[in-house]
Amino acid sequence: MRRRVQILALAGSLGLLLGALAFQYIGGMVPCALCIWQRWPHVIALLGAGALALPGPVFALIGAAGAATSGVIGVYHTGVERAWWEGPSSCSAGGNLSGLSAEELLAQILAAPVVRCDEVPWEMLGLSMASWNAVVSFGIAGLWMASLRLR
Repeated sequence: MRRRVQILALAGSLGLLLGALAFQYIGGMVPCALCIWQRWPHVIALLGAGALALPGPVFALIGAAGAATSGVIGVYHTGVERAWWEGPSSCSAGGNLSGLSAEELLAQILAAPVVRCDEVPWEMLGLSMASWNAVVSFGIAGLWMASLRLR
């Protein structure tokens, strides 16, 4: 049973990664910086595959930590999208422009990313991609943790 739950957790992280890449490369939806940040912890979570071959809790804990980290970033990103708090100045509408010369302002505009983190490009059932990532990621982390109690 432990192995099945761990395979399900691995499939969850892999599915989220492949889904994000499909939205990007097949659907043409360019990710913002926070979207990219949410992907990397799932790559770490895939290291949990070591739990299938080696005894002990270490790899399952790595899988859980990776998935939970992506969930936390997803909650943060959701807050930025919903204007509950300000996001990084590198990908939000915010930022102090006072005191900039015209040349500095133009340089900042040209260097700015095309995709903003404070806009919701896609949602389903009232939840954005960041929100869905958070929900599913916390579920995956729960699977990893549950696998530690199973045989």
